[in-house]
Amino acid sequence: MLAMSLGLASAWAQPAPAPQLSLELNAAQPSDKGCRLTFVVNNALGADLSKAAFEIALFNEAGVVDRLSVLDFKDLPAGKTKVTRFDLAGTNCAKLSRVLINSATECASTGVEPGACMRGLKTQTKTGIAFGV
Repeated sequence: MLAMSLGLASAWAQPAPAPQLSLELNAAQPSDKGCRLTFVVNNALGADLSKAAFEIALFNEAGVVDRLSVLDFKDLPAGKTKVTRFDLAGTNCAKLSRVLINSATECASTGVEPGACMRGLKTQTKTGIAFGV
């Protein structure tokens, strides 16, 4: 009986999931300005972010960095999923092979340290474009 009780106690003492900011590259579509990137973001850092922005590197089909750009996701409420689109002027989606998150240029919140946005960042893609850190 004691062994069973100890087993249940350890099951209840599971560590809490690590704080995380999920960033999914959901779509890349041609637009009248160039290439429109659609992102799905979920803030599971445990606190509202009043401002979140990331510097990205765009790689062309030869794997060469074409340009750097900053994407401003603005506010990201805790526990909320948000869809945001960015039109990248002069960028051809068909020639985009990779999007790299270079750094967090903004990660502002009460209760979240500035480095948390990069440390807790989890990336994924639903496109044929490589995406990550």
